[in-house]
Amino acid sequence: MAKTRSDELRLLAQRVADELPAEVAEEVVLTGSVSRGAADAVSDIEMLVVSREPLELARCFALARAAGLDGLDTWGAQGGPVSRVSGYRDGESLELVWWPRQYADAAIGRLLAGEMPSTADALVHGVPLRTGGLLAAWQEQLRDYPPELAAAQIEEAALPWGGFTPAGLLTIVRPDDRLALAEWLVDGATRVLTITYALNRVWRPTTKRLVARVAQLAVKPERLAERITEALTEPDLRRALLVMTELQLDAVSLAPSGPNVDRARTWLSEGAEILRR
Repeated sequence: MAKTRSDELRLLAQRVADELPAEVAEEVVLTGSVSRGAADAVSDIEMLVVSREPLELARCFALARAAGLDGLDTWGAQGGPVSRVSGYRDGESLELVWWPRQYADAAIGRLLAGEMPSTADALVHGVPLRTGGLLAAWQEQLRDYPPELAAAQIEEAALPWGGFTPAGLLTIVRPDDRLALAEWLVDGATRVLTITYALNRVWRPTTKRLVARVAQLAVKPERLAERITEALTEPDLRRALLVMTELQLDAVSLAPSGPNVDRARTWLSEGAEILRR
């Protein structure tokens, strides 16, 4: 059987992991689209490396270089416990995120509290390239999405939808206010997704490959991904806002009752009626 793109990139990731010294890197996890078997022509290799002790960025660069990477660079915040190294090997793009063991142990608690949901999703779908059992233990802890976290996430997501008069929505559909509308639409779409993933008790992933991700969810507004795309690409500003407002209303209609959710249902319904006029 011919190897898939994911198979090829996974083999390359394994070679990189094998060349990281075991006395430094005790756990190496493959994440991203490659770990899911969904890599395509533009996918890169994403890896989490857990070190026994905190490592300076320069040390991470040296280890990556010794593992065959070139064109090295970094991104994100500097000087903290997490280091990030990007580079190339055999013409393929790689991103290595380095966590010291102490940080990794504490991070799982933060994930269970709702921080960094896309990281939780990445770990749940991670594949061990070298393991001492850490990944399996993390996946066991993350297996059950706490119901109290789901309720809190839903209420927080619905918070902005109300409090000012629904007619205030008209202030962001002026012809010269497209940026204000774009900000509202992106924020609205993100909050709809937060509600939807929480309803399904699924860790919220990144917004990449949205159609495939939401297709697996049992509870969701109809045509969720398609309506987000429609709202973001609709040239008529008022129509774009109506599409998003109706989608927001459908999302909170699926959610359990709560102060913010109940207020949002009324406010979004009134807002949609105004936009239809």
